[in-house]
Amino acid sequence: MTTEHVSDGVRLLIVGPPGAGKGTQAGVIAKTYGIPAISTGDIFRQNIAEGTELGKKVDAIVSSGGYVPDTLTNEIVADRLQQDDARDGFLLDGYPRTEEQVAELDRILAASGNTLDAVVQLTADRDEVVKRLLLRAEQQGRSDDTEDVIRHRQDVYHEQTEPVIAAYRERGVVVSIDGLGAIDEVSDRVLSALAQHGLAASA
Repeated sequence: MTTEHVSDGVRLLIVGPPGAGKGTQAGVIAKTYGIPAISTGDIFRQNIAEGTELGKKVDAIVSSGGYVPDTLTNEIVADRLQQDDARDGFLLDGYPRTEEQVAELDRILAASGNTLDAVVQLTADRDEVVKRLLLRAEQQGRSDDTEDVIRHRQDVYHEQTEPVIAAYRERGVVVSIDGLGAIDEVSDRVLSALAQHGLAASA
């Protein structure tokens, strides 16, 4: 990756409901700012694939149908943020998911004298997202993705993330962007909003 767009010390979190294009926009933001996009799901899968000690713990829990506890998730994220490519900035996706994890991320960042600069919140009309996901399910032949299942996932997302978003909103770091529209249009909205928040990517 080139470093022409590197912006010193930009630390971000991206949140958004299923179907809002979060993964796509995470890639755009990471490339623009020259920072790694860090997905906790990807970290879990990578550690399992590499057979690391953390990976073995996660694999044992997941294989038995359990949920990865906060303590282990915190350990994995802390380890990832200490790697060289994340020292000067990162974009987190999938963490923190709870208020306890928010506090832990604060502690991890404070240890190196840093804080989270902004939370990119992709918003989307629920009915539009449901329509989009139903169409995708039809195109991909995923008959188990019914409207009830999709709406339930939306409910779970809002229930789980609202306390986290509220905590960051109190700090004035939440940047809300309409996630519906063409990918380039949404990307422009995201980068413009971050620039207005004082986080313009340096040329």
